[in-house]
Amino acid sequence: MKVRNQNQNKVNVITLGCSKNIVDSEVLMGQLQANDFDVTHEATKSDANIVIINTCGFIDNAKQESIDTILRYADEKEAGRLEKLYVTGCLSQRYKDELEVEIPQVDAYFGTLELPQLLKVLNADYKHELVGERLLTTPRHYAYFKIAEGCNRPCSFCAIPLMRGKHVDRTMDDLVRDASRLAAQGTKELILIAQDLTYYGLQAYGERKLPELLRRLSDVNGIEWIRMQYAYPSQFPLEALDVMAERANICKYLDMPLQHGSDNMLKIMRRGITRRRTSELVDTIRQRVPGIALRTTLIAGHPGETEADFEEMYEFVRQTRFERLGIFTYSHEDNTHAYTLEDSVPANLKQERADAIMELQQGISLELNEARVGQTYKVLFDRKESGHFVGRTEFDSPEVDNEVLVPVEKDTFVRLGDFANVKITSATDFDLYGTLV
Repeated sequence: MKVRNQNQNKVNVITLGCSKNIVDSEVLMGQLQANDFDVTHEATKSDANIVIINTCGFIDNAKQESIDTILRYADEKEAGRLEKLYVTGCLSQRYKDELEVEIPQVDAYFGTLELPQLLKVLNADYKHELVGERLLTTPRHYAYFKIAEGCNRPCSFCAIPLMRGKHVDRTMDDLVRDASRLAAQGTKELILIAQDLTYYGLQAYGERKLPELLRRLSDVNGIEWIRMQYAYPSQFPLEALDVMAERANICKYLDMPLQHGSDNMLKIMRRGITRRRTSELVDTIRQRVPGIALRTTLIAGHPGETEADFEEMYEFVRQTRFERLGIFTYSHEDNTHAYTLEDSVPANLKQERADAIMELQQGISLELNEARVGQTYKVLFDRKESGHFVGRTEFDSPEVDNEVLVPVEKDTFVRLGDFANVKITSATDFDLYGTLV
């Protein structure tokens, strides 16, 4: 079918999945803009003639969302409302051959490390001098900051190494340069991400360098918050805790996915750590960084999980009292080690177990939030909605954690992206309410 007249060289980029995919899309958009493309991100009413979908292939729900999105835009192309459709990212990396057969309307599929090839089919040059530059899709005042690619961990359930390859560090000099560039553009918060932050340095320097990287990023003028996500517990570099305690602009926040609280399951999951060592590490973190908010994620229903294993995990959560917690139901992913095991826990039981953990966490979160009432915190405001300014303390990441809501009043003026002191006046299980001080 003939395509209607559209803006030539206008690209709409769709991003699915995690914050690491967001960074990849931002780099892609920076390259396209440098090649004189008109670029939008997830435009709902786009007149773009080209769509690029950056997919996720992590678990079943994410894969289905990616497939549904591809099919939607494939229909747009068949209806003549789109000229070219390209797919990149994790799903494409993992299932390229099958996708080419099942959804042939897509003009080309690309893997996670094939940005130059994607640009080439668009008759665009891969500009090496722009490495590290990108068009932010987040509000300007915070940016996800990827310090490494890939993963060397052998976790039984995880397909990330299949899609992202082995761990590869970015150099500290490059990262400091990029942080300085972002700060000059108005970014105040860097959210450090990787498949495993704590592995940083082993590939490039032969030793763990996260503490040194934190010091160097902390020295960048204009960066007021540095936040760490996705730290692995085994062989955690404890010196990083000293840097967190020393530097005021490193948030007292750590996202450390632990996945389970049963020794039996930690062994089956190939996590390289025991329940006792995990608890000792949590105690050490809290002692060396007083007031830190610990976020973790868990998995319910991994092959081999018994009722006793689940009860151990439940008790682990009850005793540890994480400030932030999320839980996934196990997804049986082909070509992972766990795929060789029987997916033995029924889907409804997986969900029941996950729901029980979240109900427990809801009560813990409410108690911890209520303890903050009457205290004053530095808050970074992200957006305005429903008569409130909505922001976060240093103890919260965007989208996944608590928010602070401050009523919009006549004489109150808060600019989004600014910090302000807020006194907490009330709390719910996952939100805080306050007034400007």
